[in-house]
Amino acid sequence: MNRIDQAFKRLKKEKKKAFIPYIAAGDPDLKTTVKLVEVLTEAGADIIELGIPFSDPLADGPTIQKAVQRSLEAGTTVKKILEFTKDIRKKVEVPLVYMTYFNIIYNYGTDQFIKDAKKCGADGLIIPDLPLEESKEVKRIADKEDFCLILLTAPTTSENRFDKIARSSRGFIYHVSLTGVTGARKTLATKLSAEVKKLKRITSKPLCVGFGVSTLKQAREVALVADGVIVGSAIIKIIENTLSDKRAMLSKVQLFTKSLARAIHDVSVVKGSK
Repeated sequence: MNRIDQAFKRLKKEKKKAFIPYIAAGDPDLKTTVKLVEVLTEAGADIIELGIPFSDPLADGPTIQKAVQRSLEAGTTVKKILEFTKDIRKKVEVPLVYMTYFNIIYNYGTDQFIKDAKKCGADGLIIPDLPLEESKEVKRIADKEDFCLILLTAPTTSENRFDKIARSSRGFIYHVSLTGVTGARKTLATKLSAEVKKLKRITSKPLCVGFGVSTLKQAREVALVADGVIVGSAIIKIIENTLSDKRAMLSKVQLFTKSLARAIHDVSVVKGSK
């Protein structure tokens, strides 16, 4: 069984929801990313998303765009990230999911990329610019390797289309909370709670929400209705603000993500015990 499936099986038994942090691999460098993954794991991350940098990240807002640029300027490549994953897998057991764009995978060779990613210790893949209609070949290869292809839905996704995406998605369904790009928001979409509840009636697969979740209050709100909470830009903003002091960076990321993990897990326990 894939580590992502194992994680959700464990969380369901514990009546908890998943805390899923995102960081850009190689931001500010791969050596620091290794330490950040360890910090996130210790803080209580259930799954970690690692962004593979791409020069035209169409789903990402300014914060993640700058992180991706820092990573590229540091000389990060796909092969270096795969090697890094092999090293980090020796230290942590937390499921690792790559998030990147199809151009990266296509140029590497789809079949080879998934095989190499699995061999190096990754567990799944999110491709924001890969629509359901174009995902069949990637899914076929991923399924063969017991590798999760995680598909995205949005507020504009119809119930009929959501059902089709849910059937094809493996590991979990990534629900984008708003129409727009990633980035911290002061408030969540007003209809998010009702929307997630409606979608969860369509599928029994884990439904995780990302884009715009940046505070403990927002994380709690999402955890009340979704199976997992994805936080990226708020974490990367801490990295951006502490680039000159790596020790402070790791300390502040740990403090913030530990609070996030506690907020998400505690809400889930209360809800599960009712």
